[in-house]
Amino acid sequence: MLPETATPLLRCELRYVSTTMRIEARPVADPYTVAAQDVGTRFRFKAVVLGTPERVDSVSLYTYDMAVENAPVLVHEVVLRPPFPATSTIPGLTGWNHVYSSRLGRELVYGCALGTEAAR
Repeated sequence: MLPETATPLLRCELRYVSTTMRIEARPVADPYTVAAQDVGTRFRFKAVVLGTPERVDSVSLYTYDMAVENAPVLVHEVVLRPPFPATSTIPGLTGWNHVYSSRLGRELVYGCALGTEAAR
């Protein structure tokens, strides 16, 4: 449960090859306004937090394979709804997820946590 006055913030850590990326996502009303992030040339990752600055209605995570025919191809999707775990430490919300490209079996590992702006 998030404190009443805190603005929700989703933080994710993505690991691909020897690179680690961190992304953040704040609540939006329209999921189509959220852009996917490039992860190397192999994957794209999109984190959507639906809700308002006062509450989170759902968290949706999408991973796309960019190295296949007809790319982007959705290879992993997670939709989470309340109640959310109380921990704001990565990977408290999702655990560590391993996503594989069908081409050469490349691996993306990610984990996310839902906290607040102040819990950074």
